[in-house]
Amino acid sequence: MKKILSTLAGLAIAGLTVFAANVWPDGTKMDKWFTSAPAKLSGPEAVRYVITDYGVVRDSTLLQTEAIQKVIDLAAGNGGGTVVIPQGTFLTSSLFFKSKTHLYLEKGAVLKGSDDVSDYAVVPVHIEGVIQPYIAALVNAYECDGFSVRGEGVIDGNGLRYWRDFWTRRRVNPRCTNLEALRPRLFYAANSKNVLLEGVTLRNPGFWTTHFYKCDFVRVKDIVIFAPQKPVPAPSSDGVDVDGCNNFHITGCRFQNSDDLIAIKGGKGPWADQDPDNATNSNILVENCWFGPGSAMVTFGSECVGGHNVILRNCEGAGASRVLWLKMRPDTPQNYEYILVENITGTVGNFIYVHPWTQFFDLKGREDIPKSYGSHILMRNCDVICTRKPYDIVEKPEEFELSDIVYENIKIDDRSQQQPGR
Repeated sequence: MKKILSTLAGLAIAGLTVFAANVWPDGTKMDKWFTSAPAKLSGPEAVRYVITDYGVVRDSTLLQTEAIQKVIDLAAGNGGGTVVIPQGTFLTSSLFFKSKTHLYLEKGAVLKGSDDVSDYAVVPVHIEGVIQPYIAALVNAYECDGFSVRGEGVIDGNGLRYWRDFWTRRRVNPRCTNLEALRPRLFYAANSKNVLLEGVTLRNPGFWTTHFYKCDFVRVKDIVIFAPQKPVPAPSSDGVDVDGCNNFHITGCRFQNSDDLIAIKGGKGPWADQDPDNATNSNILVENCWFGPGSAMVTFGSECVGGHNVILRNCEGAGASRVLWLKMRPDTPQNYEYILVENITGTVGNFIYVHPWTQFFDLKGREDIPKSYGSHILMRNCDVICTRKPYDIVEKPEEFELSDIVYENIKIDDRSQQQPGR
């Protein structure tokens, strides 16, 4: 990596002209939507449907999926509406929202997921790089134009039973995958646009916390995401999975979970870039967030064909294992480009981490290794404490190429205790 760094040192001034405020790293102008406030609901969408007014009872032990779904369908049939969860704990499994229907959780409200996987629907999901039947999430939005989850309440995945089952399966079969250890995600939006998550707390997911597939204009604002690392770690409890999306804004959020804090996904496999079910992510802005323990503030991979125009700025680390992590899969063609990381403070593990990622490696008969790329990456104006090797980058030119990586005004308190040359 020393050779690459010395070659790139002279590109810093050019980088400054490209990575300007309110301009994407490739030089294109950022849409005004990114600096706008969420639109207020009006008309039928603002009409409140409080679930306890429609036969749902305050009983945390009674599964009430069908009764809550009827309220959602009633609102949708009236041209839209806001389904309100009042104070209390309500047990449910998969709920499906329609366009212009919204979920609002009042202060003291808890929408709690069943811990019995057989209670959940089975639906098409983009997972492990393909569309296939899988367990539905607790809250689902398919092909919605206008959907939000807002309020001061909590969506709780009730995940302990799922976590224990996963780790038991891993003891029996160390190669056990997420497809075998069936678990519900907390939230899934697919092929939707104008989606908002604001104010709520999302905790204890059985699987990924939030998953957005092929969505456009998504805002995740001022929410809390939590999954424990002990005494039972919550496996694959990703905070936000951005899966083939465009125009995505994450701001003012607090993350603490047992896996990727924010993951850029999009598909995997030796011909993943030719599969129409997969997609590159573009125009992703993450700002003003707090990152506690978790794998990385932003991770590219482990199933990702590409990310273009991704910004991470004005964020604080409080135990995140990495600031930026590029997972380079030797069985998947990947292109990670035009990435800006700036104004990061606090304590992290590695500052940047680039390694091959070979979990469940499978060329599926392809004879050559598909080449991957990471380029046009600028990291600047950061002041962090690193508890691990700050710049941990492995070069494997036969598998992937790294270029145009620039560091500007980086202050690192290196507490990794690494020996010189390591």
